[in-house]
Order: sequence, then structure tokens, then C-alpha cells
Amino acid sequence: MKFRLPRPASLTSGLFWRTFLLLSVLTTLSMSAWFGMVNYVQREPLAQQTAAQVVSVVTITRAALTHSATDLRRELLFELVSNEGIRVFTMEDDDEVAPPPSSGLMADIQSLVRAKLGADTRFSSEVNGVPGYWVSFKIADDRYWLMLERERLQGPVEWLGWAGVVSVVSLLGAALISSLINLPLKRLTAAAREIAQGRHPEPLPEVGPQEVRQANRSFNQMVDDLQQVESDRAVILAGISHDLRTPLARMQLEVEMANLSQEAREGMQSDIAQMDAIIAQFLDYAKPTEASSFINVDMAALLADCAHEAGRHADVKVTAELPEHAHVLGNATDLKRVIANLVENARRYGKTPGSEVTEIDIKCSVRGMHTAKRVIVEVQDHGVGVPEGQIAQLLKPFTRLDTARGQANGAGLGLAIVDRVLSRHEAELEVSNREGGGLKFTITLRAL
Repeated sequence: MKFRLPRPASLTSGLFWRTFLLLSVLTTLSMSAWFGMVNYVQREPLAQQTAAQVVSVVTITRAALTHSATDLRRELLFELVSNEGIRVFTMEDDDEVAPPPSSGLMADIQSLVRAKLGADTRFSSEVNGVPGYWVSFKIADDRYWLMLERERLQGPVEWLGWAGVVSVVSLLGAALISSLINLPLKRLTAAAREIAQGRHPEPLPEVGPQEVRQANRSFNQMVDDLQQVESDRAVILAGISHDLRTPLARMQLEVEMANLSQEAREGMQSDIAQMDAIIAQFLDYAKPTEASSFINVDMAALLADCAHEAGRHADVKVTAELPEHAHVLGNATDLKRVIANLVENARRYGKTPGSEVTEIDIKCSVRGMHTAKRVIVEVQDHGVGVPEGQIAQLLKPFTRLDTARGQANGAGLGLAIVDRVLSRHEAELEVSNREGGGLKFTITLRAL
């Protein structure tokens, strides 16, 4: 079983794309319905209009060629090309003819044109590699091709072009509307993330629709209230630390000066030390980790110091595998407290079975590249471990699994402090049983 801190979710971008896609689908369906309706209603009138235009052009061109003098036909053909975009070519048996577009509208146009010009009228979309709207006609026994520029014929292609332009404009409008809708939520999410990281965000602008103004006003009030709570808590913590530890110091002095047996003196001193340690744990758990205090921390050097300090205990054997450098952004004091708590937890509860010595392995590595680079820290002991079903309870405040890890003094806040500090650093904590026995803590930090 593994316990992992959740990563921050990118809610704003997901909501933006969801809104954008919904608006895009609505726009596309509306455009499709409009195009289908216009195509259905206008198909017959458009087919009749286009067929009449084609018949008129062919008829006039054939009449002009038939009644013009032979020596003037060349000038007439040149004028038709220059002014009307109409070209006339002699039809040859070896012409390469492409079939006309296969659509319902074109089929209606061809049927109407053949009814006027004759059943042997041919149509093509390309003749001898020249694209256009080609129609055949006869003058006596001679056959000709008449080519019209496609721009002269209004059809669904032009409609599709305009529909495409309208669709692009609609999609840009949908993107703009989605951005405007999600902008207040984006600001709110960014401000909430700053609070989660221990920073004080700038007040949200109380402008816009009534709902947005009310939400931003309430959020700003909440931020001010939290700031006041943090200030009050700092004062309270300072008072607790002074008011509780001062009597403990007097008690310690009185014990030293009192005429007591050595056994009684050591017992009272142990109780006072235990009370002082419990107070320190409470204060550490309640103390916030300010993101403004984050600096460049070399985790390799920090772990080396922690391993050296842990190795001073006679009942601890530390093995460290550390890289040359492993830099992260964080609070050096709090990160050192995290490692110290994990080492102390292993020293108290992770003794190697059959031995009075606690074997602790500390490993550090840097993985990934560029923005995905991570510093992985592993702290593990060689003890008996924890039942799989109880691992998730280890990080809860005031929880000590004495039945699995042995009895010891403390308030059950050591691992809760680890969890709290790492969450402030946006780090991931994974707790699992070590293969071969013992408990393993894996910390993943974003590398610099």
C-alpha cells in the first residue's frame, strides 16, 4: 500500500476547453442545420437559375458563331474570352474528359440543360487538363466545347466557403467567450494556490457580474481573516512557548538543587525533558512554513549533515548514497526537520530484529530533465515494518502504531509534521514497507 500526496490539478485549462468545445459543438450544429435548410429550400430554384444561365450562354454563343462572318470569328472568340470569360474549343475524339461533379444539385442542372439543348449534351469538370465548367454543343455537324469560369456559377462550393468563414469567426468568438467566462475562475484558482503555498495573494478585483463580485469580495474577506488568524496564532505560539517552558526551566533548576536521590532526580529530569519535547512537537506542528522563506537548498549537503548527526548515536548505523549536488527550492530548516523526524522515527521504532542497532539507509538521486527534473530522497530502516492496512494512519496527527512499532514516548506528531511541511513544499510523500523488512519513506521534490 502506498500513500501519496495529491498533485495540484489544472482545473482552469480543463474548464476552458470544456466550455470552448461545448460552444464549438453548438456553433457547428447550428451552422450545419442552417446549411442543410438553405440547401434544401434553395436547391430547386438554384438549379433552375444555373441551368437557365448555362443554356442562355450556350445559345447566345452558338448563335453568334453561326451568324458571324468566317473572318470575324477569331475576333469574336477573343472578345468572349476577354469580356465574358467564355472559351470555345473544337471537340476532338482524343480529348481527355473528366466527369462532372457528382452532386444532387449538378444532376438537376444537367437534367434541365439537356432538356433545352438536347440529350446528347455532355458535361465535364476538366478537359485536357484545363479545369472549368464544360458544356458541349453543336453547329451543324461540328462539335464544340464551351467552358465557363466556375466563378460565374453560384453553387454549394461558394456556400461552403462562406460557411467556413462564419465557422472560423464563430470558433474565435467561442474562444473569446470561454476566456472571459473562465478569467474570474482562473484568478480565483491562482489566488487559492498562492494561499496553499503560504503566500498572501493580491486582492481579487471586485468588478464584473454580480456573482463574480460577490465571490471575489467573499474570497478577499476570507484572505484577510486567514491573515489575522495567522497573526494571532503566531502570538499565541510565542506565548505558549514562553509560558510553558519558563516553569519547566524553574522545575529543572529546582530538581538540580533539591536534596533528592539520584534515581528520583533522573526520573524527574526525564519527565521534564519529555514534557519539553512534547511542547516542541506541538509548536513545530502548529508553526506555518512560509513560502517567502524558500531558498536554494542543496539536499545532498543537507542529507549528509543529517546522516552525520544521526551517526553520533551509538545505537544507529547510517548508510548514505548521495549525489554531488541536488538543489531544490525550500526552507532549509524545515526540510532538515523532516529528515531528522524520519531518522528519529526509524531510530525509535525500526531497530533491526535480533540487534540493538538501527540500520538506516539514506539515498538521494536526481531524475528527469529540464522542467521535469525531480530530486528523490529515500529514508528506510531494516525493522519489522508496519501492517499494510495501517500505513495510511502513520501520517495522521496524534497517531502512534505502538502495537506494530514498539512503545516510545511522544505525542504522535513526528510524521504529521513531515506530512505538513512537505505539503507546503508541494512535494510528494510515499510510504511503503521496504522489501526485506522495514519502513521506507520516499520524498519527491521539484529540482532546480
